[in-house]
Amino acid sequence: MAERISEREAEVLAALGARLSNAQIANRLHVSVRTVESHVSSLLRKYGVADRWALAELARSAAPDPGRVVGLPASATTFVGRDAERAEVLAALEEARLVTLLGPGGVGKTRLAAMVAADAGALFPSGGAFVDLVPVRDGFVARAVATALGVTEGSHQPLADAVAARLGTGRSLLLLDNCEHVIDEAAAFAERILASCPGTRVLVTSRERLGVPGERSVPISPLPGSDAEALFHDRALTADPRFVADPAAIADLCARLDGVPLAIELAAARGASLGATGLLAALEDALRLLSGGRGGDERHRSLRAVLSWSHDLLDGEEKALFRRLGVFAGAFDMDAAAAVGGDRAGVADLLGRLVDKSLVVHLRGRADRWRLLETVRAFARAQLSAAGEDGEIGERHLRWAASAASGLEGRLGDPAWREDFDAMAADLRSALASSGGPGEVTHRLASALAHLTFARRHLLESFAHYRTAASVAPDAASAAEVLRAGAGCAHVSTTSNQHVFELLLEAAEQARRAGDRRGRAIDLARAVETACRFPEAFETDVSRERLHGLLDQAADAAGHDAAGSGDPEVAACLAVARAWLDGPGRGAPDAESAPRALAAARATADPVLISSGLCAAATTALLAGRLREANRITRERLELLPSMDRDDPYCAPEICNTYGRACIYAIMAGDLPGGMAAARAGMDDDLLSDTHITASRLVQPLALTGRFRDAIEHAERMWDQWERAGRPAPRWMLPAVCTTVLASGMLGEPESVALWRSRAAEVAGGAGTLATDAVAVFVDARLAVHDGRFGDAETLVGRAFAAGTPLDPYLAYARAAGAELAVAAGLPEAADRLASATPFGQENGWAAACLARARWRLHGDREELDRALEGWERIDAQAERACTQASSS
Repeated sequence: MAERISEREAEVLAALGARLSNAQIANRLHVSVRTVESHVSSLLRKYGVADRWALAELARSAAPDPGRVVGLPASATTFVGRDAERAEVLAALEEARLVTLLGPGGVGKTRLAAMVAADAGALFPSGGAFVDLVPVRDGFVARAVATALGVTEGSHQPLADAVAARLGTGRSLLLLDNCEHVIDEAAAFAERILASCPGTRVLVTSRERLGVPGERSVPISPLPGSDAEALFHDRALTADPRFVADPAAIADLCARLDGVPLAIELAAARGASLGATGLLAALEDALRLLSGGRGGDERHRSLRAVLSWSHDLLDGEEKALFRRLGVFAGAFDMDAAAAVGGDRAGVADLLGRLVDKSLVVHLRGRADRWRLLETVRAFARAQLSAAGEDGEIGERHLRWAASAASGLEGRLGDPAWREDFDAMAADLRSALASSGGPGEVTHRLASALAHLTFARRHLLESFAHYRTAASVAPDAASAAEVLRAGAGCAHVSTTSNQHVFELLLEAAEQARRAGDRRGRAIDLARAVETACRFPEAFETDVSRERLHGLLDQAADAAGHDAAGSGDPEVAACLAVARAWLDGPGRGAPDAESAPRALAAARATADPVLISSGLCAAATTALLAGRLREANRITRERLELLPSMDRDDPYCAPEICNTYGRACIYAIMAGDLPGGMAAARAGMDDDLLSDTHITASRLVQPLALTGRFRDAIEHAERMWDQWERAGRPAPRWMLPAVCTTVLASGMLGEPESVALWRSRAAEVAGGAGTLATDAVAVFVDARLAVHDGRFGDAETLVGRAFAAGTPLDPYLAYARAAGAELAVAAGLPEAADRLASATPFGQENGWAAACLARARWRLHGDREELDRALEGWERIDAQAERACTQASSS
């Protein structure tokens, strides 16, 4: 087994998860930095991962001790035999990245795989997960894996990407149990993980091969005679500690059962009442009945015989509950069993009897649950159909699911709700999929499941459930309600704001049908706001004429003009929509209307509406060149975030937009501490999650404040996550990549500079493009000053003053760095360049400090030097402050 981590190492790991540097960890734990470095090295070795980023991921996902595979089923019985197979599978895992245990149902594949996973800890220091696919339907394999790993989707992050990012490059084991009913999806998922996560091994149990290249198959046969007899004797003693039988009878019995472990265990459970001789007699008849069976695998003959025989020995009440329990796709609790089985007290007694007869498995934990093994459940479902109870029990199952889901909605503040949801999620999905169509119960289940999956951060699934809930709604008002929530979910789960727009229009139409004028007004106003405020992800253009018409309809539904004078919430929605619609272009609100919109929003108690009004005001300030004001307003938006319900899709668009704008506006204003805080908060918010998008936001303030090593580590992680995501639309990563060039250059690492310059050219679409990009030119100019390379200073200064656009986040940086380069290189136009750049220092803290340093270089004015030092201190740019001090000495 892999080594366990010490208490001190656990503290260091937790601190890494909080994104603390070694120096910060040393200060927190009152140890030296060298000691922290030693602990980090030890953790890297024990977990078998490449860098502190991977350790931070493990910490943030509540990493187990090294080598532990989470979710392995606990067993109350001993494991018998299979020594040769265990060794063979372990050897296969060392040589192949995908190993499949093949065999019929009941042969013991799951138990063997679990034992191998427990044995293999030393091979997989990053641990892993056991994923039970028995209750999983098509389309939910990735979801089941993500749940087992504790992974959730971030905004616009495909679930498979989140799983791949969690597994990373560490040596992990993923055990996919019972794949045969989702074989194609399981194969595709395994292939995706193997391609993205080079250190991950996948162990599969199935009745057929996945068919993935490189797959190693290990056939699992029934137990040989001696092992089969040992298993029977062990289980019979469990049922009756005084059990005694003739070894020859046990040998005969196991031979008749073909050595199938599940059949042996079921038979042994009857040993206390029938003894070996009685079991033989009973099985003789059962086996004779099945000897001429048509189709199927002959190795199932004995198992079917034992199941039939065990079922026939049940009394009427036991049979009824047994077949009704077959409706559950996964584990169930007592309330669920009573919902399909009848009186709770009676069900409890019957359930205990079925457990004693090994037809039901009792799963002990924080909450007691029970389940039927896959093969047993299939038999129970057949009995349910034979009894003609499918429809009635299906209805009971549906009503239970709706009630259970609604109950969980009321417990979203309870820390245990996620565990309970994960336990029953398969049955909630199954019940919804099996429901007959529109109706109050189906709608209640669909809407509750949509809400729960959103809160659980299964975002794409949640969006699908909201659409389903609308389609089965019993009335227009109910449909409108879930369509509104679905619009919020769509904003963060899909890449199309057109979906959001269209859902809000659907909601407005349903509100009209329901006679809800207020709801219709809000829905139409929000649709207009979406089209004007978030125009970047629309597949088809929505004309301004149409938007004006929609806003007029909203005002008409509200009963007052678009300025609003009635219901504060309606008035605010109309005013915000009007501000964005009347602006000079999409994404640009009207300067005169924005203050009125903010005032109307502040008149409500809704933090989402207030934030949307603040966004209009901040964007107006930005367009007017008032960068500090835009940044200050956006900080106010950040302060509103704690009051927004993370489990309510209505809040989601505002939360995501606030984090993104806060990072950009802080950079534009040179507020590096603010940018750092916003970036870290976004990464820690599970609605966004730690993705290549959020990581790119943190790289920039890290580099600009002089935390160069941390910046490079985050950039490497960003690049790795981007590649795992399939390298989508890279252009937006350019600022982070270029500031990583800056970090590498300031550290004096030419190989790293060359690497990140090549990456910058890649994401920019060619090296030539970088010559006119503000962030790239800024980095070139700053490094030229730092390195004292002035050979092409004149050309570079010209580029610095030509690059960028008025709203480019790095425009001020490029101008200031260009002016300082002109001074440092002694160019004749240095004073003019400095004067030309001076206005940029009024709105950007970094530019102000840089220009003060340049003026000191040019004039030798000590006050300018002090001003530069104070400026660098104010924005926490410690490396720039150190460079300034070094230049002055």
